[in-house]
Amino acid sequence: MKAFVFCVIYLCGLILPSNGNSSHDPSRLVSSYRDQIVKNQQGKPSFHLRPLHNWMNGPVYYKGFYHMFYQYNPYGSVFNKTIVWGHSVSHDLVNWIHLKNALVPTKPFDINSCWSGSITVLPGNKPVVLYTGLDANNQQVQNLAMPKNLSDPFLEEWVKYSGNPLMTPPNGVKPGDFRDPTTAWKGKDGNWRVVVGGLRNNKGVAILYRSKDFVHWILYDDPLYSGRNTGIWECPDFYPVSVNSRDGVENSAKGKNLKYVLKASFEAHDYYTIGSYQSDKEKFVPDGEGLTGSTSGMRYDYGKFYASKSFFDREKKRRILWGWINESDGSADDIKKGWAGIQSIPRQVYLSRTGRQLVQWPVEETKILREKHVTYSDKKLKAKSLFEVTGIKASQVDIELSFKLPKLEEAEVLDPKWDDPQILCSTKTAIVTGRAGPFGLLVMASRDLIEHTAVFFRVFKDTHQFIVLMCSDQSRSSLRQGIDKTTYGAFIRMGHEDEMISLRSLVDHSVIESFGADGRACITARVYPKFYVKKEAHLYVFNNGSRDVVIKTLDAWNMKTTKGNW
Repeated sequence: MKAFVFCVIYLCGLILPSNGNSSHDPSRLVSSYRDQIVKNQQGKPSFHLRPLHNWMNGPVYYKGFYHMFYQYNPYGSVFNKTIVWGHSVSHDLVNWIHLKNALVPTKPFDINSCWSGSITVLPGNKPVVLYTGLDANNQQVQNLAMPKNLSDPFLEEWVKYSGNPLMTPPNGVKPGDFRDPTTAWKGKDGNWRVVVGGLRNNKGVAILYRSKDFVHWILYDDPLYSGRNTGIWECPDFYPVSVNSRDGVENSAKGKNLKYVLKASFEAHDYYTIGSYQSDKEKFVPDGEGLTGSTSGMRYDYGKFYASKSFFDREKKRRILWGWINESDGSADDIKKGWAGIQSIPRQVYLSRTGRQLVQWPVEETKILREKHVTYSDKKLKAKSLFEVTGIKASQVDIELSFKLPKLEEAEVLDPKWDDPQILCSTKTAIVTGRAGPFGLLVMASRDLIEHTAVFFRVFKDTHQFIVLMCSDQSRSSLRQGIDKTTYGAFIRMGHEDEMISLRSLVDHSVIESFGADGRACITARVYPKFYVKKEAHLYVFNNGSRDVVIKTLDAWNMKTTKGNW
């Protein structure tokens, strides 16, 4: 990856400062680093995965542990020219043990950094790593590493292949535009395939290779897929999804009831498209417009979410997605805090009933963290009103609620010119009254509401369906200056038969992950309200529309601080 972005690495786990000694006793692991933990600051997330110190950005299941490997700066909380692979492990995807760094620059083929890559599990339950190294000439090359001891469930020691690099930039690809190999998959001929992200002839490309032995790789003349006007494709991901089940399928799965997802990270977003894989021609064919970066392009998340990676969880037969959430304040703030960047809540991902998009939802293990609970049902929220959700800690909460949709004739007509949801959310903010909406949540709010973040819906009609605008409005999130307060938006199409729309938001101090319509649209935000330095946050449900809104159900839980976060 480039110097200013980082990709999530395909594996599950946590990290520790470099060169740390570790033990298989989790309590000893924790205590050995306790003296290095900085004092907790307001805004530091408590149940999102992050390093103990310093800078990170953006999983595999092996012998009872989920492993997360990620790019990590062991020397500070901003980007450094030397990047390593951090490593953490977990039994449950929420509580983590930080291990010593897994890959550090040591050889000519990665002496200037160990950048992103992926893990593939070979026959015999043997995990191997393909990763991008920045070599002695600052050229991006693809390398192989293997566990030193397959009997170690922590996979603490890794051995780099002596024949590295395995792949170097092909003709037409610049030395700095060739990175982030995917998890490999096996074709009908028994050969492995892998994709590397790049830029060639001003096209973002998924560069395709094949290999019989996972060591000697042959370049295909044509990429698996390419796209114009997108810039370089970082952190590509390619995997099958089931047409008729929420169960995940492994990367090498074959069958008629499969669709394929191709995702690439570019222009600060993670775009994906759904289509078919013509294995005889080694081509991906999208069902729709493909990866174009247009306002109508599908994204995993319409907020702060980048360099994501999915993996197939063999234990529970599901596909799990993880993304990097960067900060919204400045580098000087990161240095002062002593840390920067977190991982998203792990999300299960599957194909929607229509087959036209993916659905995402926090993994079921997230519920382990729930404790104190408050609930409401069949509560009418009158026009231009709000009420406070009390009895829980509003800065560390998981809240789910469902609203009854209005009658279709009561909704405003969607103007065809309103084709960009982010611009529309920036124009029709939470304080702009409409017929059916805005209604939703005010989170990380001061008591006087001078500072708050609004996560809300606004309902429009278009022919015979609802078009729901979902917004995450950071414009009033903080009185502080120099902070990114972008407002994010997404469209959700609802049928005339749909009677309810749901909203779930996980608030973890400075991070807000929101899931609309059971996960059909996701928006992640980072917020830093000024009041929160000295006072506790508040949580409100609001309706600023001209019609009453019915809250069918509302459930909110305090969330525990996970092990591995101090």
